[in-house]
Amino acid sequence: MMRAAWILAALLFMSPAFAIDIEQLDDPVLQARYERLTHELRCLVCQNETIADSNAMLARDLRREVRDLMVAGKSDAEIRAFLTERYGDFVLYLPPVAPRTWLLWAAPALLLLGGVSVAALVVLRRARTARSDPAALDEEPDSP
Repeated sequence: MMRAAWILAALLFMSPAFAIDIEQLDDPVLQARYERLTHELRCLVCQNETIADSNAMLARDLRREVRDLMVAGKSDAEIRAFLTERYGDFVLYLPPVAPRTWLLWAAPALLLLGGVSVAALVVLRRARTARSDPAALDEEPDSP
């Protein structure tokens, strides 16, 4: 019974619905550009994968669109501009640094600064308490 389940699962995952269609271009330079660019674009369905890694139908369409635009002679910047005009900055895995995204880019530093500030306040308060009343540090806090 278990063996039949494994065989069924293997056949299911080998079906074309689960296959990522990897587009092959004749020019190796163009192929390298294609692979790099598809790893820079976000799948709008999966949202946590690039279009190179996603099996979603939209990701397949976007890979095909990128390939067609590359073959048509468009630059990477033109392709990104086309896709962001159509889908917004969210399609880019790394959004641009612009006034509307400053908070997004500054958030990690602000959170780190906030955490360090809270930790410093806690340490300073405990040090002040230890200097004024060392026995207060040994007492159990009142539980609600």
